[in-house]
Amino acid sequence: MYQKGKSFLEIQIGDSASFTKTITETDVYLFAGISGDFNPLHVDEEYAKSTSFGTRIAHGGLAASLLAPVLGMKLPGLGTVALETTTKFRKPVYFGDTITCFVEVVEKIERLKAVKMKIVWTNQKSEVVSKGETIVIPPG
Repeated sequence: MYQKGKSFLEIQIGDSASFTKTITETDVYLFAGISGDFNPLHVDEEYAKSTSFGTRIAHGGLAASLLAPVLGMKLPGLGTVALETTTKFRKPVYFGDTITCFVEVVEKIERLKAVKMKIVWTNQKSEVVSKGETIVIPPG
């Protein structure tokens, strides 16, 4: 029924995958409920108008979470275990932005049977909103 993701041996340096999603108001409110982060910068337009952003922005963690479908469903895929992820936020994500999370394998770590991947999140204008890296153990 399910197809296991790529194994350590099958993965090659340079392999890549991505996932794209438009961030909606509903996404932001659901994420606020899940995370417990009801910062008015995310959920109160009147408050957000008074900030340097001029409007509400999505939680950084919401955009960052778009990494999950890449790792768990595409590369390496089903059965992947994440060990470490770093994220550097560069630009805000606004309601209606279409965010693409792109990963590329940059190193294979033989002793752990793990892979290191660079991550870049971009918006519909091809602006980098976040970047980072992750180390994962592919399925066995």
